[in-house]
Amino acid sequence: MLIRRHLLGLLAGLALLGGCATAPSPSLSEAPPIVFVHGNGDSAALWLTTLWRFESNGWPRERLYAIELPYPLARDDDSKSQPGRSSTAEHMAFLKAEVEKVLRATGAQQVVLFGNSRGGNAIRHYIQNGGGVATVSHAILGGTPNHGVWAIPGFREGNEFSGTGPFLTGLNAPKNANGDEVTGPVRWLTLRSDNNDKFAQPDGLWIGAKGKPTNVTYAGPELKGATNIVIPRIDHRETSFSPAAFAAAYSFITGRATLVRDIVPESRIELGGVITGQGVDPLNPATGNFANNLPIAGAELTIYATDAATGQRTGAAAYTRKVGADGRWGPFTAQAGTAYEFEIQAPGYATTHIYRSAFPRSSSIVNLRPERIAAADQDAQALAIFTRPRGYFDAQRDQMRFDGQTALPGVPPAGAGVSSAKLKLPSAADRAIAAEFNGEKLVGRVWPAAQQRVTVLELTY
Repeated sequence: MLIRRHLLGLLAGLALLGGCATAPSPSLSEAPPIVFVHGNGDSAALWLTTLWRFESNGWPRERLYAIELPYPLARDDDSKSQPGRSSTAEHMAFLKAEVEKVLRATGAQQVVLFGNSRGGNAIRHYIQNGGGVATVSHAILGGTPNHGVWAIPGFREGNEFSGTGPFLTGLNAPKNANGDEVTGPVRWLTLRSDNNDKFAQPDGLWIGAKGKPTNVTYAGPELKGATNIVIPRIDHRETSFSPAAFAAAYSFITGRATLVRDIVPESRIELGGVITGQGVDPLNPATGNFANNLPIAGAELTIYATDAATGQRTGAAAYTRKVGADGRWGPFTAQAGTAYEFEIQAPGYATTHIYRSAFPRSSSIVNLRPERIAAADQDAQALAIFTRPRGYFDAQRDQMRFDGQTALPGVPPAGAGVSSAKLKLPSAADRAIAAEFNGEKLVGRVWPAAQQRVTVLELTY
């Protein structure tokens, strides 16, 4: 009944706001700066389509900021230092510094904060304990495990995702006589799935404990005192990066419905970003690679226009760059309607061929990360990876195909918790390899693993 009430409330609200659909888009002075905070192990690049949707509804590009935490993974125990990972205190301090930069750059008095998953932990920590109550007008949390990924007394309570640990119990302590869990006068919105968020599950399947109760419900991301919206069947990442999540966030900030639901193409498209790497887990160096957002100085990027039907390069390189210490590349002027291959070469990594759909708009957060070939894959003739950064694959919900297969390797028959699939191909013969997801189709080429080359088909939507 709670789920139905929340959903009906959202639909009714959007219907009432529909009469404002012809209202003018916010001006530079009216549109508050929005700071987007990515999740655990992720990067600023995941906000790509969300930024495009805000821009398509008139939000000035210079008022949209997607920050990037250098070490995005949480510590196993928040109180103990761990190489390549960040504590809640470090995460909050980074966010605080970034907000202060945005306020100085824009002259605004307050910002809106929009966080996905772990990003919401930093937002709550900053507002409650770091002075953000004065600098934040609205806080939007997509899929944040506000009551933990697990809430088991005595089990990993030092971890920031423990619902019975000191970090979350401190954030969730009642703030007033009503028992509100949010800090005022900031306005709060939570966005969650009805039952398809891998980190809001009563069973411990997605934390490696199938059959063990987590003591967390599907409503775990909700907060007392916030506006809590439920969107059916979305997965953990889609709580922030889906069109429905954008529409709810836009309406919450502006008080009116979106002017357009689709991404509006631009006539001139300029792309840029950062090439970042992977750390090596000192406890498991053979297979324990993990994400960081540190630049790879000296990495070489070559961009080719491709035939969308075959993945073949259609001419000479359209752009080449050896990046400096900051890892940054661009600007590259892309052609509307053209699919591209991004070839990355960097010491210690396989030459990675990333195939992307045509870009409809400009972006400075087209961040790229080369792959390593794991020891278990050294016997492959060729490797191809199909990845969806802004969501997961759901065999019951999505229409998918990878090199002719409808059952993606590693994707379970039920539930949304896997965002990439990998094929170990028996032949390295040059040919097209295709992948499809709910209407978005990617085509790349097969490259020999013996030459330390990997194919990546990366979805945009």
